[in-house]
Amino acid sequence: MPKLSDTMTVGTLIKWLKKEGDVIKSGDMLAEVETDKATMELESFFDGTLLKLFVPAGSQVAVGAPLCAIGKAGEAVEVPSGAAKPAAKTPAAPAPAAAASPAPSAKAPAATAAPALAPVIHQGRIKISPLAKKLATELGVDAARVPASGPGGRIVRADILAAQKGGQASASAAPKGSSFFASSGPVEDKVIALTNMRATIARRTQESKVQAPHIYLEVEADATPLLELRSQLNTALEKEGVKLSVNDFILKACGNALRKVPMVNASYETDQSGQGSIRVHGAVNVSFAVAIEDGLITPVVRDTSGKSLFEVSSEAKSLAKLARDKKLQPAQYTGGTFCVSNMGMLGIDRFCAIINQPNAAILAVGGTVKKPVVVNDQIVIGQRMSLTLSCDHRVLDGAIGAQFLAALKELIEKPALLLL
Repeated sequence: MPKLSDTMTVGTLIKWLKKEGDVIKSGDMLAEVETDKATMELESFFDGTLLKLFVPAGSQVAVGAPLCAIGKAGEAVEVPSGAAKPAAKTPAAPAPAAAASPAPSAKAPAATAAPALAPVIHQGRIKISPLAKKLATELGVDAARVPASGPGGRIVRADILAAQKGGQASASAAPKGSSFFASSGPVEDKVIALTNMRATIARRTQESKVQAPHIYLEVEADATPLLELRSQLNTALEKEGVKLSVNDFILKACGNALRKVPMVNASYETDQSGQGSIRVHGAVNVSFAVAIEDGLITPVVRDTSGKSLFEVSSEAKSLAKLARDKKLQPAQYTGGTFCVSNMGMLGIDRFCAIINQPNAAILAVGGTVKKPVVVNDQIVIGQRMSLTLSCDHRVLDGAIGAQFLAALKELIEKPALLLL
């Protein structure tokens, strides 16, 4: 198992793309591996015959552990002592007694009663094909309770149809006429195993809060000029397929503000003796948080200050799609020097983000809120955006952070500067 990301210690072998006896050439893709960041294909660097698979699909394998043997056809292979064992299957949780389907009415014909499916509660991330996921949404089927028959424990289209027919996995099983607050009976606890990504998030956020003394600085920016310019540009360039988001403006503004206040574009480092130092980065590489099924990942827009607003927008959209498809390559999510976390589109007015180490700061962007504001001693309706900067106090003092927020606020309130 190769180390496919900077923080990877184990990988989950999703599925084999080759089988024993296949002729393998250097460059062939052998398997799909889920790291703590993305799902990637495992490439062979050898020519020969795939003699033996040591690891079944669905197993977690430590970095450096053997996965398979490639050699000459007919060559004898012994399973090495370091080979991973099959992942233990978690038994399906029993259905609560109160959740059992009611007996058919005496008036209803017996032929209409569909056979019940065995209830299932998937542990950890639900493996489901895109088509099955879409079908589950359309039919109102709870995928978390659907038995999987696809490769590697993946839910496929046929599983969703069978669950819908069986009537045991409905996402809205409440009887008609029931009260909104009516109790549905006791619900059993559910233990969710940590995925590789969630385990990494847990470890790194804990390390950040323990190691980096956080200070928080907040300002409100007038978002009206930005929203007006965005609307004008999107209307004018609609035929060209251009659609700028608020986050595109924020990423570009952060890149420019970091050039004005370069001390924020820094990180805290320690050598082998524990001696600390501050590295001020020459490149401005702004990363941004993307929520995916397993947690968060932060793809990086490199040289953000040197790119136009439209280049930043195009690259950010492409990276976000790759992130959601779990197809990001390591070079696309490493090397960030500053991070932006925007939860405004989720209805969050303001929040404080945890620093994505080794960065010295992270910007939390809240939603744009209409509220009364004072302009020229008159109360008017304004559109205000919350900007909260979390700083590593080992690197940044409040005054430096305030300078950065002032530069960022000016760019947001005068967004035409971002087009220069």
